[in-house]
Formats: sequence, C-alpha cells, structure tokens
Amino acid sequence: MAADLLEGLAVGAVLADKAYDTNALIAQIHQVGAAVVVPSKRSRRTARELDRNLYADRNKVERFFNRLKHYRRLATRYDKTATSFLAFAHCAATCVWLL
Repeated sequence: MAADLLEGLAVGAVLADKAYDTNALIAQIHQVGAAVVVPSKRSRRTARELDRNLYADRNKVERFFNRLKHYRRLATRYDKTATSFLAFAHCAATCVWLL
C-alpha cells in the first residue's frame, strides 16, 4: 500500500520505520524526488545515512496519534457521518494539543 500512497505526491521527505526498507520502495521515493528517512534493516550490507532529527519528528507524530486513540469515540468511529467524525477529530486534536 505504501507504493500506492506515494503516487502523485509532492513531498520533501518520506519518514517510515524499518519495515519499509525495501529496494523497490526506496527507488520509488527517489523517483518522486523526496528524501528517504527510513532506517536501514540489519540485513543491509551498507547502511544509509539517516537524518536523526527528522526521524525523531516521526516519533512525535506517532505519539500524537496514539493520544488521539485514547478518545474512544475516535478509535471506534461511533459517528455515523464523516462530517461529525471529522468535527470530533478536530476537538480531540485540540484537547491533545492543549494538554
């Protein structure tokens, strides 16, 4: 699915974990013109350079989504319409940001 998500994107960098360290995906990221911020697997003979500061930002985003999942209404998608779900997602994101 990662390859499909990258199609048509204009981004500066792609941040991912070691699971996405495949030659095909790395080549596609280079083809898009983005920087690759994916740590190398142990099985790679030569490790790629990794921007540690940019990779640390990935962790911040991951922790943010984890905090959003604490709101049961968001995690289980109780809302019937996309509009009300998005409205509550905005409210929950604001609460996480304020805390």
